Amino acid sequence: MKRHPRLPALLAILSGAICALSLRAQAPERARPTVFKVNVDTVFVKVSVTDPLSRYVTGLEQEHFKVYEDNVEQEIIHFSQESAPISVGIIFDVSASMKENNNIRKAKNAISRFLQSGNPEDEYFLVTFNNKASLAQSLTDQSSALQNEAAFQKAGGTTALYDAVYMGLDQIKQGNNEKKALIVISDGEDNSSRYSAAEIKEFAKETDVQVYAIGEEGPLGTGRGELLRIVNLTGGRAFFPNNFNELDYYIDLIHAELRSQYVLGYMPGNKAHDGKWRKIRVKLDAPQGLPKLIVNAKEGYYAPKI
Repeated sequence: MKRHPRLPALLAILSGAICALSLRAQAPERARPTVFKVNVDTVFVKVSVTDPLSRYVTGLEQEHFKVYEDNVEQEIIHFSQESAPISVGIIFDVSASMKENNNIRKAKNAISRFLQSGNPEDEYFLVTFNNKASLAQSLTDQSSALQNEAAFQKAGGTTALYDAVYMGLDQIKQGNNEKKALIVISDGEDNSSRYSAAEIKEFAKETDVQVYAIGEEGPLGTGRGELLRIVNLTGGRAFFPNNFNELDYYIDLIHAELRSQYVLGYMPGNKAHDGKWRKIRVKLDAPQGLPKLIVNAKEGYYAPKI
């Protein structure tokens, strides 16, 4: 069988992808801002590619990707994969259940770990929630401010998860960086929100942000399923480890992914400014010899409306 010329490099990257998690131990380099705006009608899609062990895969080229809008293939006119500043909202569960197994302390440590891995141009905000959602720290590039706010949080009350995600989606619009994400850390399901899951999904469809979630393994109830649908809609990922002892591992995975995503850009063949929902599908044509890879990207966008 003919070997693909890039296969050795890709295999090496794949087998060592987990090394990306050591970013925290290295002195962070000052990221150069990446501007994705090519044309007002250009659609940009942030794509992550992972192996069966959820490790991020780098080294792929534009030729390995295809983008479809409403089942029609589009011409990719922009392709990049480089570290860029990020705007991140951390959605932190401080309900009573977080007292169990000292989960709140583990969550605080994971938040601190994520913030310490940042770059000077990154910016963050913190939303905490129990009976209600609260903006504990507004958008700032001072990660220490978030660490201090998170450190003083105490657990108690019920779980207004959807309200917190809604607040996060609203706050992230103020972000100055092209890459925007929410990271939800919660051990339970919603039981006291004013907003419904349907309202959250609709708001997420209007906001160009990726939602990530880390929770505990358990029965997949209605609330957990709805959170998964929100995550998948935005092209983020959800992790449900057996317990919060593994929280650091998954927070590192998210950090590495946000730093190394592929960005694809295309000008839609459908030029109508009708405000309708356009479905996006990204297909990967990876070199032979690699294990089955998983592609994550947002499911669509609303066309502009005049």
